[in-house]
Amino acid sequence: GYRIRPVHPGEADILGEPTYAKLEAIPDRVDIVNVFRRSEHIPEIVESAIRIGARCLWLQEGVTHAEAERRAREAGLFVVSDLCILKEHARRFPR
Repeated sequence: GYRIRPVHPGEADILGEPTYAKLEAIPDRVDIVNVFRRSEHIPEIVESAIRIGARCLWLQEGVTHAEAERRAREAGLFVVSDLCILKEHARRFPR
């Protein structure tokens, strides 16, 4: 199973889950940082993902940033960009 830990500085609750202002505020281990932000925000998110020891950076459809993706890979993160995690899951694990 998995648990979603929403991150949004302006929200207190998303999908019935407590929401954190930044990745570093999440008290649990984070395996996948799944990003729904504009590409210009990716470098700062990558640095946060590296600091918290995330294992994977997943950038949703339409989100790419070659330099930040390279930085994440160099830091040991598995990087996926410009793909929808829900669509990929459905494609790989059809019901």
